[in-house]
Amino acid sequence: MAIEAYCMKCKAKKIMKDPVESTTKNGKPITKGKCPDCGTTICRIGSTK
Repeated sequence: MAIEAYCMKCKAKKIMKDPVESTTKNGKPITKGKCPDCGTTICRIGSTK
């Protein structure tokens, strides 16, 4: 599944590497992964279907 998120370090949208679904402290769904270029953690808020 290709999930796209904005990388703050690269200043561009990238396709997440190793996405993992999780929740925030207040219970909202979030997807976390790594930027394929720089390795920074990138997040996309909302559930992935």
